[in-house]
Amino acid sequence: MEHTLHALGGILLKAVPTFVLVLLLYAYMTRMFFRPMEKVLKRRYEASEGARKLAEEILAKAAAKTEEYEAALRAARGEIYQELSGMRRKLQAERSAALDRARAEAEGEILKAKAQLEQEAAQLKGSLAADSDALAAEIANTILGRRAA
Repeated sequence: MEHTLHALGGILLKAVPTFVLVLLLYAYMTRMFFRPMEKVLKRRYEASEGARKLAEEILAKAAAKTEEYEAALRAARGEIYQELSGMRRKLQAERSAALDRARAEAEGEILKAKAQLEQEAAQLKGSLAADSDALAAEIANTILGRRAA
């Protein structure tokens, strides 16, 4: 067993330079490769994260602008609808006034026509009365003239 321990001690003694070389290699790789690589990866992450945040900010601004434009569009549409409604009301009032004027003119014409008809009827009645008196006299003369003859 002592021989085994002695052999094991020899192996460990021979492994010490390898162990030291591995430690030196680890220290060298850490300083020369891993730390710079870590810095590069960190800068890369920060750059990509910054770009992502910038993109999110731009999207948020674009969404806000879109909402602002949509609100302005809705307001403009509302104004246009109000103007159209006012124009419709104005046109409807003008039509109504024109219809009222036309009705009044038609009623005036009807009243004039009625008055003219009544006047003509009165004249015709008067001329019929005169004609009937003349016809009655002529009939009476004709009837009386035949008897007298």
